[in-house]
Amino acid sequence: MWFTRALLLAAAAVVSIAPLAAQDSSAKVIYQVGQVSLSSGGYFKTLSMGDKIAARQLIVTGPDGYARFEVQSDHSTFEVFPNSKVVFRETPGNWEHLLNVFLGHVKVFIQHAPGVANPNNVTSPIAVISVRGTVFDVLVQDPDTTFVTLEEGVVDVKNETAAGNIATLKPGDSITVYRGQPLFAKAIDKGAILRKVLYAARDAYYRVMVNRPPGGVGAPIPGASGGAQGDKGKPGSNGGSAPGAPPAAPGAPPAAPGAPPAPPGGGE
Repeated sequence: MWFTRALLLAAAAVVSIAPLAAQDSSAKVIYQVGQVSLSSGGYFKTLSMGDKIAARQLIVTGPDGYARFEVQSDHSTFEVFPNSKVVFRETPGNWEHLLNVFLGHVKVFIQHAPGVANPNNVTSPIAVISVRGTVFDVLVQDPDTTFVTLEEGVVDVKNETAAGNIATLKPGDSITVYRGQPLFAKAIDKGAILRKVLYAARDAYYRVMVNRPPGGVGAPIPGASGGAQGDKGKPGSNGGSAPGAPPAAPGAPPAAPGAPPAPPGGGE
């Protein structure tokens, strides 16, 4: 009887662990332009479209670098903008910890079926942003300042460096988290001034990069022609996806005429 119970317990453990082992913990590059690399031990590996990144890898973008990644386990996506440093799935075994943003700007689109939560969190040096299926931006300006703005769904923002309440953001809300300063309800920006500034900069970048060949292949940024990346079947709101592609830039002007022929050599 003891042996039979042991076998049953072992079988139950295998069954419970199997679904987790079957999940793919990687993310794939689905769009990339400019300088985008993985950093490991002081070495940099350039990323291209189709490449996969594993848990605990550091993504680094240059001044012109931009990449969009698809999480293989649930098809959520996230964008990493120029001059950013972001770790993917930094905490081993914690599937809810999606990104740790050390510096720069990311935009996250959490996929989930209607009415079904998909808990994830994104961290910065001072904040934890907890989500259940939503679209939001995180901007880490420096180690002491984190800006969060929400487009769809609900997120809870916690300041890890100060006691106080958790701020709950609703669509259109924004908040700036400062090191050592507690969060209060009045700190939530409903006028979205900083949000508009961030979106203006982001949309200008989209318009410039949409006409650049990603990874050497001409194609629009995913989502540039519309379609939400968060809640399935729900249109984006106020920038929920990249704006439509602008008209193509005019072709380059014709080359200048060649230099005139040299005058004939003079006799003596």
